[in-house]
Amino acid sequence: MDITLSIPIVLMAFVCELVDSTLGMGYGTTLTPLLLLLGYEPVAIVPAVLLSEFVTGVMAGLFHHEFGNVDLSPGTLDFKISAVLTALSVVGVLLAVGIAVSVPTWVVKLYIGLLVLAIGLGILTIRRREIAFSWRRVAGLGFLAAFNKGISGGGYGPVVTGGQVLAGIRGRSAVGIASLAEGITSAVGVLAYLASGKPIPWHLAPSLLLGAVLSVPLAAYAVSRVSTARLTLAIGGVSTVLGGYTLLQLLL
Repeated sequence: MDITLSIPIVLMAFVCELVDSTLGMGYGTTLTPLLLLLGYEPVAIVPAVLLSEFVTGVMAGLFHHEFGNVDLSPGTLDFKISAVLTALSVVGVLLAVGIAVSVPTWVVKLYIGLLVLAIGLGILTIRRREIAFSWRRVAGLGFLAAFNKGISGGGYGPVVTGGQVLAGIRGRSAVGIASLAEGITSAVGVLAYLASGKPIPWHLAPSLLLGAVLSVPLAAYAVSRVSTARLTLAIGGVSTVLGGYTLLQLLL
């Protein structure tokens, strides 16, 4: 198979990953519908998106660590939170397949839309308050994010990033932790596709990888220059928009 680069898709991946690595959400949620509109099949889109999310997620986590947005050194609180979220997410990806085939698509979209919208509005409502850190909230929202990722392939970033803010984690750390956790989770998804034995067209992968990888250092630097208050406001705003957009799609 002749694999070539598509400049428009490279640019799309660059912009979507720039948003994702800056706010901890929005790459697959935005990119997948755009690629579907361009006529690509899900069997070509999902594995390529997961592969690019794996590479850029790990890269983003390392760059966020390097720029001081998050401390992912072994033993730190950020590292422990990332490990917990990653473990829960991997379990979710592996277990939710059976659920996905028995639940109507509109129910999944309704659930994710309401959950993400609620998280966004919650962040905007209490963003000026000091929130005490809670492992219980981190674990609970980690399970929700894992369920979303496993059952629909989306809805992970808004829940795991916005949820961390609601659990008392500062915005910069939440973005770095979410990036790394989703990267490792995506790797499990890629392995699951490879283990299925089905032929996978990888022609989208080079363009998505190139565009996404180029944006990661810029996004990590941008986060290091933005105040926590503004970043929290942005996370809350984007979560609200994504949740509302998901619900709107059900009505159209």
